[in-house]
Amino acid sequence: MTTSILTRSRALALAWPIMLAQVATATTGIVDTAVMGRYGTAAELAAVGLAAVVFNFLYWGFGFLRMATTGLTAQADGAGDTGETNAILKRALLLGGGLGLLILITFPLVSHFSLALFQADAPVEAEAAAYFWGRIWGAPAALMGFAITGWLIGTGRTRALLAVQIGMNAVNGGLDFLFVAVFDWGPAGIGVGTAMAEWAALALGLVIVRSALGPGGQLLDRAKLTSLISANRDIMIRTLALLFSFAWFVNSGAQQGIAVMAGNQVLLQFIAVSAFVLDAFAFVAEKEAGAAYGARDRARLVRAMRVTSELALACGALFSLVFWLGGGAVIHAFILDPAARDAALAYLPWCAAVPFIGVAAWQLDGLFLGTTQGPAVRNAGMLAMAAYLVTDLTLAPAFNNAGVWTAFLLSYVYRAGALALYWPRLMGRLAPETARG
Repeated sequence: MTTSILTRSRALALAWPIMLAQVATATTGIVDTAVMGRYGTAAELAAVGLAAVVFNFLYWGFGFLRMATTGLTAQADGAGDTGETNAILKRALLLGGGLGLLILITFPLVSHFSLALFQADAPVEAEAAAYFWGRIWGAPAALMGFAITGWLIGTGRTRALLAVQIGMNAVNGGLDFLFVAVFDWGPAGIGVGTAMAEWAALALGLVIVRSALGPGGQLLDRAKLTSLISANRDIMIRTLALLFSFAWFVNSGAQQGIAVMAGNQVLLQFIAVSAFVLDAFAFVAEKEAGAAYGARDRARLVRAMRVTSELALACGALFSLVFWLGGGAVIHAFILDPAARDAALAYLPWCAAVPFIGVAAWQLDGLFLGTTQGPAVRNAGMLAMAAYLVTDLTLAPAFNNAGVWTAFLLSYVYRAGALALYWPRLMGRLAPETARG
C-alpha cells in the first residue's frame, strides 16, 4: 500500500511504462494497417479498419473488466487489504474467461449484425468477415487479459504491464508479416495473427501475476461478486456509449466513399497513439484516485488529479504540434493508394487537434473510473453520445467529411463537460469520510 502524496517524479515513474505499453497497444493496430496498406488493396485496408472497429466495439464493450478491476484493486490496496486485492484479480479472471466463451458461442449472430450496421461496399464486407473469423478465437484470452491489465495498474506494477504488451506485439508483428506478406492470407491473416498474439500475452501475464493466484481471499463470496458485477454494469454502459460514438464516426466517414474511409482509418491510428500515451496519465490518476478513495484521503485525490493533468496537458500539446508538422510524411509512407492518401492529408489538421482537446475528457475518465462512480460515468457517457450524434447529423450532410471530423472533435468537449458536472458530488461524498478520519 502506498500512502504518500503523489509527486511529479512518481507520476512519471508510474506513467512511462504505461505510456510505452499503450504505444505498443496502438502499434498493434498500426502494424496491421501498415502491413495491409503495403501488401493489400484499398478494399482490404478499409476492411481491416472496419473489422478492427467492430472488435474494438466488441472488446472495449467489455473493457469494464479492466476499468472496474483497476478501481476496485486500487481501493483495496489503498485500504491495505492484501487478501481482497488478490481476490479481485481471481474474480475478474473468472468473469473475463466466462464472457470470452460467451462471445465465441454467440459470434455468428454478432458478426452478421455488425456487418449489417456498416454501409460499406460488398468487397469490403467480405474481407472484413474473413478477419472476424480469424480473430474471434482470441476472445477468452483478450478478456482475461483485461483483468490482468486492470490489476497491474491498480497495484502500480506498470513495468510488468509493459512486458506483457511488448510480448504481444512481438508475436503479432511477426505473424502479420508471415500470414500476409508470405502466405497471402489477406485480412484473415491479420485476424489469426492477432488472436494468437492475445493468447501469448495472456500466458505471459499469468506468469507475472502468479503470486496473487494462490490460496487466500474470499473468491466466491456472493457479496463481493455482486459488488464486482455492479461496478461493471454502469461502466459497461458508458463504454458502449463511447464505442458507439467511434463506430458512428467510422460509419459516417464510410458514407463518403472507400477512399475517405481508408484515409480516416489511418488518421485514427494517429489518434490511437496519442490517446494511448495520454491515457498513461489518466491511468495513473485512476490508480491514485482509487487508492485515495479507499484510504478516504481527499487531499491525496485532489493532488493526484492536479499533478497528472498538468503532465497530460503538456504532453497533449506536444502531440498536436508533432502531428501538425510531421503527419504528412507518415501518411505518404503508409498509404500507396492516391485517393486514400489525399483524403488523409486533407483532414490531418482535424486529427492533429484531438490530443490537446481530449486531455480533459481522458483525465476525468480516470478520476471517475478509479473511484468507481458508476452512475456518474454512465450518465455522462450517454449525455455526451447524444450530443455528438446530434452534432454529426447536423454537420455531416452539410460539410461532408469536414463535418464528420468537426463533430468528432466536439465529442471530446461533450465528454469532459458531462463528467465535470459530477465533480462537486464526488468531493461531497469524500469530504465527510475524511472529516471523520
